[in-house]
Amino acid sequence: MQGTMKPTLSTSPLDAKTRFRVQVKHAVAIGPGKADVLQAIAETGSIAEAGRRLGMSYQRVWSLVRAMNGDFIEPLVLTQRGGAAGGGAGLTPMGTQALTIYRAIERDAERAVAKRLPQLLVLIRPEAGTKL
Repeated sequence: MQGTMKPTLSTSPLDAKTRFRVQVKHAVAIGPGKADVLQAIAETGSIAEAGRRLGMSYQRVWSLVRAMNGDFIEPLVLTQRGGAAGGGAGLTPMGTQALTIYRAIERDAERAVAKRLPQLLVLIRPEAGTKL
């Protein structure tokens, strides 16, 4: 049974960064952290190196990979244990497709935010959100 998807968007005008998650039920199917993991694995061919690049532990990256591989209809990442041939990791065609779609969603969201956020910001007090 398919769950309804709930996109969530958070943005900060201070760092001009938009973070977009596509949520299914209560579990995050894919968001910026998982997309960064997919991209780092695609670029490095290694879960350990992806973790180093992203400042995450090997265990954290592996946990995100397991979650993604379980959430999608096909695995997004394939791994090969070390040994004489060496270990490694890479994206499956489905992983490449999921990353490409997610990055397109991010770009679309950033364009929408850039268009409307200035209109909203003029309605907010400059001191709002600061502790007194």
